[in-house]
Amino acid sequence: MAVERVLFITQEIAPYVPETPMSVMGNKIPRYIQENGCEIRTFLPKWGIINERRGQLHEVIRLSGMNIIINDTDHPLLIKVASMQPSRIQVYFIDNDDFFRKRQMAYDENGAEYPDNYERAIFYARSVIETTKLLRWFPDIVQCQGWMSMLIPFYLKNAYKDEPTYASSKIVLSLHNQSLETPLPQEFVAMLAFRNVTPRVINSYKMPFKTYRDFAKFCILFCDGIVCSDEDIDPELIEFAQNKNIPLLPFSKEDFPQKVQAFYNSLHDQA
Repeated sequence: MAVERVLFITQEIAPYVPETPMSVMGNKIPRYIQENGCEIRTFLPKWGIINERRGQLHEVIRLSGMNIIINDTDHPLLIKVASMQPSRIQVYFIDNDDFFRKRQMAYDENGAEYPDNYERAIFYARSVIETTKLLRWFPDIVQCQGWMSMLIPFYLKNAYKDEPTYASSKIVLSLHNQSLETPLPQEFVAMLAFRNVTPRVINSYKMPFKTYRDFAKFCILFCDGIVCSDEDIDPELIEFAQNKNIPLLPFSKEDFPQKVQAFYNSLHDQA
């Protein structure tokens, strides 16, 4: 059976942010998938570099106003929406004054990584999940792209495992030639804990939680499929996924969007 609904959760989409291999892929793949019969929804952080007027963003009042609590701190959530031209794919923007609105992406104006990038990823993941619940839209495939979205598989397979929105969803993570240099904060496990997912549950996976590679491996554990979206992916991450018997789509310069859609269909057909 062919996939009908795909939820793309990414950190970069051209033309909202400058062109990179990831931002081009963030536009190209959903556009192709939609043109070939699927209904698409897309999520993106509302980075400070995004021009709201040029992109014709507007706030969605009925979806805004939640507070996402991380480590006992409330973070207000704002949702904005726009239609990506010319495909008219709906793009929902996750916004927050502390994490996104007045800030760049992974690096600040001086080229230094933001020390709270992992906390930003936690906020983004939980915000997207809570918002899609309100949309009452049931995706066949949840496609995550980039470090900002990497925690989505963990939360969906744990804290949200009984939510009907994702009951039949297959979760796919795109790996790129990208990483963070900043070590994970010492309080990462405490920040990650949510609902019934306690620090004890998280620590039971026996991950060291020190480097970006540790972070990526932990997130891969909860995926139904991996897409290699660059040529030079960290071979240790690929080997880790293969050892966990997670289906993997290699990168290809030829007909890659077609191969991605076929990969989605193969995962969807699995029981």
